[in-house]
Amino acid sequence: MSEPALSDSEYLSRQSVFLGQLPEGSLVLMPTNPVVYRSNDTTFPFRANSYMLYLCGWSDPEAVLMAHREGAEWITTLFVQPHDTKAEIWEGRRVGIEGTVSGWPVDQAHSLEDIADSVTSHLNACTSVYCISGLNSELDELISRVDGAELADPTPILDDMRVLKSKDEIRLMQESADIASASHIAAMRATFPGIGEWQVQSAIEAHFIACKSRWSYPSIVGGGDNATILHYNSNDNKISDGELVLVDAGCEVSGYASDITRTWPVNGKFSDQQREVYELVLKAELAGIEACQAGSPWSSMHHATSRVLAQGLIDLGVLDCSLEDALGDDFNGPFRNYFMHGSGHMLGLDVHDVGGGRQGDDKPERSFEPGMVLTVEPGLYFGSWRTDVEIPERYAGIGVRIEDNVLITSDGPVVLTSSCPKTIDEIEALVGNDG
Repeated sequence: MSEPALSDSEYLSRQSVFLGQLPEGSLVLMPTNPVVYRSNDTTFPFRANSYMLYLCGWSDPEAVLMAHREGAEWITTLFVQPHDTKAEIWEGRRVGIEGTVSGWPVDQAHSLEDIADSVTSHLNACTSVYCISGLNSELDELISRVDGAELADPTPILDDMRVLKSKDEIRLMQESADIASASHIAAMRATFPGIGEWQVQSAIEAHFIACKSRWSYPSIVGGGDNATILHYNSNDNKISDGELVLVDAGCEVSGYASDITRTWPVNGKFSDQQREVYELVLKAELAGIEACQAGSPWSSMHHATSRVLAQGLIDLGVLDCSLEDALGDDFNGPFRNYFMHGSGHMLGLDVHDVGGGRQGDDKPERSFEPGMVLTVEPGLYFGSWRTDVEIPERYAGIGVRIEDNVLITSDGPVVLTSSCPKTIDEIEALVGNDG
């Protein structure tokens, strides 16, 4: 059975801040994620909805959090699976109604079997319903039958609340970062020429499981040219002597994610051309981290990494132009042929966490604030298979990305993943050294 990851006081404070922003006559109905079937009676591993985790820490399946007003007071209720001996024999013990009231930061708990009657009476009395549609078909049907109540989206309010992490959230994210860092080290030690991508993946994820964690997104393990495919996930090829392997893998602790990328040579020694690309990407990443200063705009980090990469591509002879021309208008110049993604994203209960800041978001640009956690992850990709741009023969088949998790503080950036090695000397000393 699960238990809340944080203190009651933290959850209750979040509920108070959220509910305090809603207009009179509001009703909140927050379903968790549905159980998804893989085949027949076999389900995919369940992961609770992040908003449910944020508001009350409930991580079990089939639950709805409701909040309604009684006079000036908000009353919170969790609808949960009731005790059922037959079901629990097959699927595991349940918290049940009494356990929910005593162990979770809510005022009341009821059986999911009674949700229709309970919710309908509140729906008929409200003027607006704050609910995430599409997660619970029964709830969606109940809401659709009500006339006069406006359906509203609670996520914009909650997204803004989730941007700044508390001390306890940062503690969980540091734990997640430490596990992921150790997992990458284990994979480096286990690597040898001819290893399968799947074997590197197994070394990473075995450590996750050994630490009572699990991946926060499907692990990317790309050897050679596969490292130049940004979201490569087949992980089914062998990695030849002389090739690099790019590993993008992170885990969760109580729902809070880490997200690390490291790139290393499977034979334990960077070639001259691999070293040139790697050192450039590392220089860009360090510049991006340094740009993560409280009060600076989000774009300052992306611009810092981009300037280093663009100048480096000129210095390596990949681009034959000025730095201004390489960067282009709005940092979308020809250097983007080899660095196609953003320099980072928010991190928290979701790997690509809420709150804006990512390139392409339609929200106003944010400035960095103490308590934000984000990734910094520049890369360069020279896929020999590409025909859309010229790939220098010297660098063909090389893909390098380096990614760390960074906490913004008033005293400067703090790298939560600092225990994961990334200098060339550190990596060469680790790869293949399973002692």
